[in-house]
Parts: sequence; C-alpha cells; structure tokens
Amino acid sequence: MDPLFDRINVRDLLSGHDLSDPSTPLSTPDLRLIISRLESHSLHIKSKVRSYLLSHREDFASLFSQCNDAVFKTSEISDNVSGILSLISDRPIDVEIRKLVDEIGRTTKEAREKREMLGLLKIIVGICERLEGARSAFSDGRLRFSAEEVKELKKALRIGDEEEGEPIVYGLLRKQWADLFDEMQDLFSKFMENAVRFEQDSRTIRVKYKLCVDKMDGIELHTVMEAMDVAGILDYSLAKAADLIIKHAITPAVSYGSPAMFAEDVNQGSEGISEAVLKILPSQDCKIVDVDGDAIYARVIQVIKFIFKHICFENGSWIRSFGRLTWPRISDIIISKFLSKVVPEDASKLVDFQKIVKCTSEFEFSLKEMMFLSASDGKDYRLSSFSENVEVHFAFRKKTEVLGKARNLLLQCDFSVPQDYTSKGPLLKNDGMAINSSNQVVDLIFSSKRCVVSKAASQLMELVHQTLQDVCLSSARVAWEFYHAVRDAILLYEAVIPVKLERQLDGINQVAILMYNDCLFLSQEILGLAFEYRTDFPDSIKEHAVFADMAPRFHLMAEEILQRQIQIVIFNLREVIDGADGFQNTHQMQQFESAKFSIDQAVFILEKVHIIWESLLRPSTYKRSMCMVLESVFSRITKDILLLDDLAAEETLQLQRLIHMMLDNLSSLLKSLISAFDSNEKSEEDTSRPIDDLIPSLRKIRKLGELLDMPLKSITSAWESGELMSCGFTILELKDFIRAIFADSTLRKECIWRIENVTL
Repeated sequence: MDPLFDRINVRDLLSGHDLSDPSTPLSTPDLRLIISRLESHSLHIKSKVRSYLLSHREDFASLFSQCNDAVFKTSEISDNVSGILSLISDRPIDVEIRKLVDEIGRTTKEAREKREMLGLLKIIVGICERLEGARSAFSDGRLRFSAEEVKELKKALRIGDEEEGEPIVYGLLRKQWADLFDEMQDLFSKFMENAVRFEQDSRTIRVKYKLCVDKMDGIELHTVMEAMDVAGILDYSLAKAADLIIKHAITPAVSYGSPAMFAEDVNQGSEGISEAVLKILPSQDCKIVDVDGDAIYARVIQVIKFIFKHICFENGSWIRSFGRLTWPRISDIIISKFLSKVVPEDASKLVDFQKIVKCTSEFEFSLKEMMFLSASDGKDYRLSSFSENVEVHFAFRKKTEVLGKARNLLLQCDFSVPQDYTSKGPLLKNDGMAINSSNQVVDLIFSSKRCVVSKAASQLMELVHQTLQDVCLSSARVAWEFYHAVRDAILLYEAVIPVKLERQLDGINQVAILMYNDCLFLSQEILGLAFEYRTDFPDSIKEHAVFADMAPRFHLMAEEILQRQIQIVIFNLREVIDGADGFQNTHQMQQFESAKFSIDQAVFILEKVHIIWESLLRPSTYKRSMCMVLESVFSRITKDILLLDDLAAEETLQLQRLIHMMLDNLSSLLKSLISAFDSNEKSEEDTSRPIDDLIPSLRKIRKLGELLDMPLKSITSAWESGELMSCGFTILELKDFIRAIFADSTLRKECIWRIENVTL
C-alpha cells in the first residue's frame, strides 16, 4: 500500500521543454491534460486498494471478530458491576465495617493505656519500695547501700530535670526523695561533727574512727566517707570540719611572728586505730620571724597531711574535695597573714623576696602531689601568682602608704600661720628675711614672689617629690603605680580640705586665705612636675605621665575661694552699713551715734581683712582684692548720702564728720595699698595707676566730704571746670544734691541752669 501514498508531482504529468522554468504559467490545454491524467491515476489507486482488501480478507475478518468479543466482555463486566452496586445499595456494609474498625481501635487503645498504666504503677511501686528500702537501710546503718539507692533514685526521678505535664505522683515521690536526702545530709553532718572535734582546754583536734549518732553505734568513719561520696554530699558534710580545722589549725600555723607548732598522736585499739590526735602547741620562741616562709609552709603541710591520712584515708578524690572546699580560704589567710606582710618596703629588697617565691612554688607543688590541689586548674595556684607579682604588690603597698600619709597630714593639719611669721611686706625670693627659714613660706615657680601656705600643702608636695624620685628609680610597673599614687595624693587635697574647712570658709579668717595660697601653690607646682621629672621617668611611661591637666582645677579652686572671701566681706560690710539707716537725720544725736557705730564696724571689718590679707596674700592679689572691697564700701556710702532729699546745715556737717572720720581710720589701710603698688613688679597689672583710679569711689567720697560745706557757687564752678565729673558725679546726682542742701531760690535756679547748660 505504500506506493499508493507516494507524493504526486503535478509537473511530472506534463511534458515539454518550456516547463523547466517554475515561474512559467500553465496554459488551458496543460490544465486539461493534468485533469485527465489525475483521473487516470485515481482509478489506478482504487484498483490497487480493492485488490489489497480481497487478498487480506481473512485478516480483516479475524480483526472484526476480536472487536466483537471485546464489546461482549465489556457488557458482561458492566452487568456484574451493576449487580454489586445494587447489593451495596440494598445493605450498607461499609457503615458496619467502619463501626467495627472504630470499636477495634478503641479497644486496642484502652488495652495499650492499661498496659502503660500498669507499667507506670509497677515503676511507682518499685520506686516506693526502693525509697522505703533506702530509708530502712539508712536507719539500720547500711549507709553505703542507702547512699547508692538515693543516687540511683535521683536519676530515676529525674531530679532537677522536671517536665510539665508529668503525673502528680512524681512530685510526691520527689518530695519523699528530698526528705530522705535531707535526713541523710543532717545525719552525715552529725557523724562528721562527732568524728572531728576541737577541745579548747587541751587545744587538740581529735578524729574518731568509730562513730555513734542517733542510736547508730560502731559506724566506721571510712564507711561514712564512702557513703557521703556516693551520695554526692561530701562537700556539704565536710564544711563544718573544714571550718574547724581552718580556724584552730591553719590560722595559727600561718600567724606571722608567733606561729603555733603541731604534734600528732594515734591511739591504737584492739581492732586497730581508734583515734587520731593533732595537738596545737604554742611556739616556744615568741620572736620567731619566718621571713623565708619555709617553716610556715611546713606547718600547713603537716596539718594537710594529717587530714589526708586520718580524715580522707589517703583517698585522692576525697582530699581533692576537701581542697576545693578549703583552699580559697587557706590561700587568702596565707596571703593576708604572711605574704602581704613580707612584701618588701624598699625596691632594693625585691631580690631577697625571690626566696619566698621559690618556697611558695614548692609548697603548692607538694599540695598538688597530695592531690589537694588540681594539677590542671591554674586558678588553684594563687600563692605563686601573688608572690610572682610581688612588684605589683610592692607598688600597691607603697601606693597605699603614700595615700595614707597624704590623707593623715591633710586631716591633721590645723591651717595655722607660723608663729615667727610677722612679715608685712612682699616676700621676694631674694629678700633674705628670717621668715625664709619656715617650710611654709614657699617659692612660686612661675613668679618672683613667695607665699605662705599651710603645712598640709608643703608636706603634701614634699611627699609628691619623694614619690616622683622613686618613680625615676623604679621599674615600669612600679613606676606606673607610683605615678598614679602621686596624682591621687594631689587630688586628695581637693577632696578632703574643702569638706574639712567648710565652716571656716564661710567666715573671714586666715584659713580661707591659706587655702587660697595652697591651691595657687599646688597649681604652679603641678605644672612644674613634668619639666622636673619627665626626662628621668622610665621610657614606657614618659609619654603617658601627665600632670598639667590637674593644674587648672586647683587654679580655679583658688579663684573661687578668693572670690568667695571677697563676697563674704562685702556682704558683712553691707549688713553693717544697712544699720546706718541710709545716714538720715544725722543731726539728731541718736541717729548720728547709730551711723557712727556702723562706720566704726565697717572700719573694724576692713582692718581685720587688712591684717589677714596683707600678711598672707601676694601684693598684687592683696591690692586687687582690697580695692574691690573698698570700692564696694565707698560707693555704697556715697550712694546713700546722695539719695538724701533734705539736709539741714548741721546734718551736712555731721555727714562730713563721718566721712572724714572713716577716711582717717582707714589711712593705714590706704597706705598699705600704696606701698603694695610701689613694691609691685613692673610686669604686674596696674602698677603705674594711682590708687584713686583703682578705687574710683574713693575720689568721689572725698569730694563729697568737701561738697557738704561748699558754697553753691563754688559747687557750680567745680562742675563747670569738670572737676566733679572727673570724680564720678553725674549731673542728676549733683542737681539732687543741690536741691537737698540749698533752699529754693533764684540763685539755686541759676546755678542749676548753668549746670544743665555747661558744655564739658
């Protein structure tokens, strides 16, 4: 059949040379020829198909027969399925099967739960029986068996690993186990108290091998130790015994200077050793000094060997447990009572301390061999660590000593002025005065002057210089600690003195001025420390040692103290002047006496300040501070007088008298200021300015005294000449003053007009 389906090429049905070109169009005859030939070809194909069917008739018949059988079987299957479906629809067997399956599942689940419950009950009953057995064995003295049971029951009950949703009975069982465990702990503690005792009268530690507690007689100490180890309560039960041995044996053994001695004894019975005794004997020589530490360490090892042999029975695990329990305290005792006391006080003795370092290392090695210390835990070697870091401890000790000295001298200083100090002039560095012999008269590094300071400041700086000299001679680690000691010692002044002198700083006294000088002196000394010592410091701290940062805080403290004193003086003077009641009605005797009393009090305060400040302050500081105070006083008095609105003739004379009296009484004070100007250095501020320029109100109050009895025309002429304006008077003050003194008249109006219209 394949040739029938071959592809037919239409052009093959034509003939002619003009058909070689595919683009040549076909003519009508050509098309007719093609149709004719296609019809012929179609008939040929039909003939071949018919021949093929006839030749394969049997094959096609067999194929059609098979198809008929398949259709029949399909119909039969369909009938069977229909029958089954009809049966199912008549009787719902699937529902019955489902019910049966559910019932089987429930029954199986109930059976499984009952089996699990039965298993749980068996476990609970077993645990209860074991708890009762352990309790019974414990009461009968079978301590090891009871301890093993408690240990296994702890795992079975998952103590410490509880989960939510567990049966309540587990909580009850755990409570029973905890009660039993507590009873065991209490009983074992009693056993150890009975086993290890200290007799105060004979100073003896006794270790009994046969124990009797709560009707349990003849229990071996070794058995008790085994049971405690199995139960995991060795540390708890040994705690009291450890405290007893540390208190009565280890501490006396380590006592530096008067150590105790020890003697061992063993009492043998018919069944072996019944008791071991450690006698604590006082030292025969009360002046023993174990500088090398060999004897001290030997006594401690003797005590620990006694424990190792007679309490721990040479069991490595037990002595290790005892070591974990006691070594932190023992090492602290050795450090505090021995090692810290033999730390060298001088850097030159650090080499001798190496002997103690060596015997300390040997001591810890001996403890490691006895398994008292762990071979792998580096934290146990605390003594070696301390002794090997002796430089740090030496530096810390010296630092503590320096700070202690600084604190004591600051607290003990009374801030008094030297008795032989009588200077009233400036203290130059080359003045050659007898006062120079006092160590409280110090040089100011950045000034040509000297000043008087407290013993606290001078001694503090002596201590600082001594410590810095040690810094230059010490190793880097020690030098670093000394450097911090110096800084802390200086800062102690800032922390201690203001609190100590708080009450004195609120009054007018020499203490505050001494403290001002102290702060000024310390600030300049601090600035000079780096220049003086830095080149000799160890290289490792040269770039890190800084002092200059502390200088500004002391300079600021000095200024705050001085300004506080100035304000206190000004406040007291204002209170005194307030008592004059504005200098009103001084023509009345009572008012005059009141004003005079206020002036006298002000003069008294100023003289007191003059005596204190001139003798203690530098001339420039004294001049500046006193001028501020005087300016405040004079300006206040001048202001009060100029505010008076009506003055009688007698009243003006009394006011003039008060002014002259005040200025006369302050003449010595004003002369001291002039001498301070004359003696001041040329580089100091205001040296060329007269006193009236530094106290503007002084010129004004003097002129006011003159104006009080000056004729009106003279007053007017003085204003026109500019004299009054140069003294600080204003046109308003002058007009009010004229109106207060002179009655209203044509002359007064004319003078006021002249004053208002003058051109200055």
